[in-house]
Amino acid sequence: MKVVTAAILNLNGKILIAKRKKGDTLENKWEFPGGKIEPGESPEQCLAREMLEEFGVTVQVQDFVCSSTYRYQHIEIELLAYNVRYIDGQFSLHDHQEIQWVTPSDLQAYDFAAADVPIVHKLLATKTQQFF
Repeated sequence: MKVVTAAILNLNGKILIAKRKKGDTLENKWEFPGGKIEPGESPEQCLAREMLEEFGVTVQVQDFVCSSTYRYQHIEIELLAYNVRYIDGQFSLHDHQEIQWVTPSDLQAYDFAAADVPIVHKLLATKTQQFF
C-alpha cells in the first residue's frame, strides 16, 4: 500500500481542488492536491514539498483531518488529508490541467478520484464549524 497526502487548502472560504492532467492514470478526475510520501519523509514534509513542486506555493501544514483507503486497479493507497495554510507564492500548474477554488457545498458537483470522496464527505459533514 502506498501512503499519499492531500491538502485541504482554504483561502477566503474556498478550498483548492485540482484536476488531474490528461494521460495520468486518473485523468480528468478532481482531487485534493498532494502526493506520495518519499522514504524518510513525514506526511507533513511531503505535503509541503508537493505543494511547492506542483503549484509553486509555500504552505504550512496544520492539523490532520482524516484518512481514506482505496484500492484502484493499479495501486492501493492510504490518503492522509491535512488542513494547510497558504504562506506565499503564485499558483502555477505543473502537474494538473486545472485548479478551482470552491465552497464546501460545491464540492459534490465535481467528479473526484475515489480515494478523495471520503474527504469530500468529511468536509460536507463538518461544514464550516471545523474548517473555516
